[in-house]
Amino acid sequence: MSRIGILPINVPAGVTVTVEADNLVTVKGPKGELSEKISRELAINNEDSVINISRPNNNYRVRGQHGLARTLIHNMIVGVTEGHTKTLEIQGVGYRAQQQGANLNLSLGFSHPVVVEGRPGITFEVVSDDKNRIQRIKISGISKYLVGQVAADIRKIRKPEPYKGKGVRYLGEVVKLKAGKRASAKK
Repeated sequence: MSRIGILPINVPAGVTVTVEADNLVTVKGPKGELSEKISRELAINNEDSVINISRPNNNYRVRGQHGLARTLIHNMIVGVTEGHTKTLEIQGVGYRAQQQGANLNLSLGFSHPVVVEGRPGITFEVVSDDKNRIQRIKISGISKYLVGQVAADIRKIRKPEPYKGKGVRYLGEVVKLKAGKRASAKK
């Protein structure tokens, strides 16, 4: 059995979960509404504010979908109640971010500023740490997938380089720095 798939999902008060005939799961809560199509091979049982997901057989493909379906539904419930966030750090001299309405304006050492357009359901917040000269970009939304994708797209614009560590990285990400030519020439 799937260790994750067999766990029940508790539905908090104020959240409604509806499962349609073709396993289209819709979750409505205080922050919004999310829908996800779950594999039709799985059985979703929604009773007494508890959702259980079961599988009819141990087919390889069905076993792989069991834990995924439970995690997707749980992430939707967390998203409409609390929301999801990812935080990015910008490190480097002259590297900065500015919020312009729903868009994000990034100066990352290119000859031009890079504008990241806001998507529906995603909000940006720029926080400056003047002591360490680091800026943080907080990306928030109700869809965990969309928040992670936007964060990955922003990080891809200027990944942390391995010699000085300048660039955009996730909060807490460790970047291993390489020794430069001077350090290797002294051998």
